[in-house]
Amino acid sequence: MPATTPLPHSAAHLGWLAAQERQLLTFGRRVVREPSGLAHWLGDDGAPDLNQPSHTFITARMAHVYFLATMRGIPGGALLADRLLTALDTAARDQHHTGWLDRQPDAVSAADLAPEPEPQPDKQTYSHAFVILAAATGTQAGHPVAPRLLEEALQLTVDRFGEHGGPLFADSLSADLATVRPYRGINANMHMVEALLAAADATGEQGWAERASAICDFVIEQAAGNQWRIPEHYTSDWQPELEYNADQPADQFRPYGATVGHAFEWARLLVQAAPAEHRDHYLSAAISLTDQAVADGWARSGHPGFAYTTDWSGQPVIDDRLHWVAAEAIATAATLWQATGDTRYQSWYDAWWDYTATYLIDHTHGSWHHQLDPQNQPSSTIWAGKPDLYHAYQAVLISQLPIRRSIAAAVLAGESSDG
Repeated sequence: MPATTPLPHSAAHLGWLAAQERQLLTFGRRVVREPSGLAHWLGDDGAPDLNQPSHTFITARMAHVYFLATMRGIPGGALLADRLLTALDTAARDQHHTGWLDRQPDAVSAADLAPEPEPQPDKQTYSHAFVILAAATGTQAGHPVAPRLLEEALQLTVDRFGEHGGPLFADSLSADLATVRPYRGINANMHMVEALLAAADATGEQGWAERASAICDFVIEQAAGNQWRIPEHYTSDWQPELEYNADQPADQFRPYGATVGHAFEWARLLVQAAPAEHRDHYLSAAISLTDQAVADGWARSGHPGFAYTTDWSGQPVIDDRLHWVAAEAIATAATLWQATGDTRYQSWYDAWWDYTATYLIDHTHGSWHHQLDPQNQPSSTIWAGKPDLYHAYQAVLISQLPIRRSIAAAVLAGESSDG
């Protein structure tokens, strides 16, 4: 990664970030669903939404968050992280085949263990990536089960979802993992980059970081050939499908067009993943992605905030403000500010935290509003409630920590330097 400059935060700003960190963790304290230990989907006030099933990616993301909090020395997270990771090792597993289910009922009964009466849903790389991330963070936090879970999740995901002869991962497989579905997507691969970098730090095996970098190389090439707007959707042989879902542009996981928040997220990951011999190339790509995302996404409707998606000329398609887009923008501004020392990233960092504090942070019920309309009023057409803390919590942490390959490693480095 590039040489970095510590962020010159004032004591007051650091205190504000610390308060935000604790408020987020308090909001999520009711996450564990009993008796399974899986995660609840949290509503606007932090109460469990019992109309929602448990999702593996939320269980894993919340385990990751509370392991990070435990590593930060904040009481109250260790038991939650343990329950959630144990659920990933038990209730979240597919009892009929292997791998991890995308979503689960609250408990596994004897009837559930009988031959299934109807086909199960496909398995997703996206969910498996977060299992890897949670296990990697748990390993760095010293959880006794996490290393075994990490090894199992890595082996299965690479063996079954990995594309033969290349670094990329297919998006989904049939429930029995026998059939690869034709759709290919860059979102799942982005989270595999995050997971593989965390696995490299947790295991000390450099090969995981090398695979993450190889995925990044593909994304840099795709973005550079498309005016630094990342194609999100692909055919089975990895040819871009730029008009995918043009007829349903607000799809929750596969929206049409360029996703502004993913440009920021990829930019940050490029800085974290950069091999020593390609640092300048990765940093240059991260800057280009960020500049294009700001030009396309920021305050395009006359109101502050980021558009969710744009078309391929940069015009907003879905102009609602998703909380995670602002969170990733803040994290990227902090990362590029450290990596370059350029004060324009400080200006963006300040402006985007100011926007977040004014509109996104829910000062009444806690956490962040997960969706606002173009006039910055709460909305729920894409995301209902406040399901988890992952994006907001990472934005708060990255704002305070040195750049490392994984956020868990950054926490350890930050705690070491403070001590």
